[in-house]
Amino acid sequence: MKKLEEQIAHLTRTVEDLSEVVARQDQEITLLTNRVRMLMEREAEREAAGTGGIVLGDERPPHY
Repeated sequence: MKKLEEQIAHLTRTVEDLSEVVARQDQEITLLTNRVRMLMEREAEREAAGTGGIVLGDERPPHY
């Protein structure tokens, strides 16, 4: 009986620890989602304004 109580206590602590991890990950995902949304809005505004953006990969700048 004592062994079962110890296992339950251990499992309960593990569940609590994992719950904390999931809660932190949820906060981080929300923060990162908001940052990506903000960056996408900025880029859309930049494209709409016709100003230059970042050149990626093999793309040539518009002046070529």
